[in-house]
Amino acid sequence: MALIVVTTSPRVAPGLLAPAAWKALTRGRVLTGTPDHPYLPYLDEAGVRVEVVTPDPGAIARESRTGTVVWLAAQDGDEDFMRAVGHAAISLDEPPEIEVVPGSYDLPGARLLDLVQVMDRLRRECPWDRKQTHESLVPYLVEEAYEVLETIHEGDYGPPLREELGDLLLQVMFHARLAQERMGPEGTAGDGFDIDDVAAGIVEKLVRRHPHVFAEVEVSGAGEVSDNWETIKAAERAAKGETASALSGVPMGQPAISLAAQLLRRAGRAGAPASLAGDLAPPAGARLFALVRETQDAGLDPEAELRAAAREYRRRVEEWESGRVVTPPDTP
Repeated sequence: MALIVVTTSPRVAPGLLAPAAWKALTRGRVLTGTPDHPYLPYLDEAGVRVEVVTPDPGAIARESRTGTVVWLAAQDGDEDFMRAVGHAAISLDEPPEIEVVPGSYDLPGARLLDLVQVMDRLRRECPWDRKQTHESLVPYLVEEAYEVLETIHEGDYGPPLREELGDLLLQVMFHARLAQERMGPEGTAGDGFDIDDVAAGIVEKLVRRHPHVFAEVEVSGAGEVSDNWETIKAAERAAKGETASALSGVPMGQPAISLAAQLLRRAGRAGAPASLAGDLAPPAGARLFALVRETQDAGLDPEAELRAAAREYRRRVEEWESGRVVTPPDTP
């Protein structure tokens, strides 16, 4: 006969089982070693009797030789127990057939639920995580964003980029978890919100700003998409009672090169005259600002250009320190 192992995902709502799993649960005696398995109430309601037993690999293997046994695995997979059952079955003269039936499958993004649970536990039980605030986390947010940038510049698009994106995602999750603590008992008090509110907000924004995807608007190309985006953003600012300036929303706390570049791009789209960038103060800043404008006019990204030059300079210094090259002569 056979041993059928039904597995379930902790990231799928209890009671949502694949048709093959429901069929398997009717083929024989159903056992589990997990008395608090979240699927038990739903199976009981559906008329499926599940016996909670002390896991005994040898006994399970022997019983499976003469009849069909269905094992409802714990949501961690019961790997040690199933390995022991496999060894016990192999030692029998006539080992039973062992079949694994996935009862539920994770949807894309399901592992984010694990992150929510881990963050909740860290906030409750870890002394360091428990004392953090939005303000104390700011340096880590900036650092992790730059580490993502570094892996992209290095071309490390595999595991290194995946790891750095995970570190950045943790910062988003951490800030959302802190905000959640400001919510009242009904989840509506104060200025609190949770990670679901964060996700809902960006989903609504993306849908609203992509009418050519989610509505009936037609576009001729990426340029028109960008124009529509800016028009929609302007309407959003007006709805919030914000100023109609083309520079509204530009984060002034960003690095100065990228700040100047973004201001110039926004002003240029609005038709601002180039003369507004002349005779800025202080003089040294004005020269840098003019260089940013010159670089943009050449179709280049000034931030990327300066970063590339900085990386090249670092390489030269490291080679000089190792004694492999002679320092390039100063340029007059």
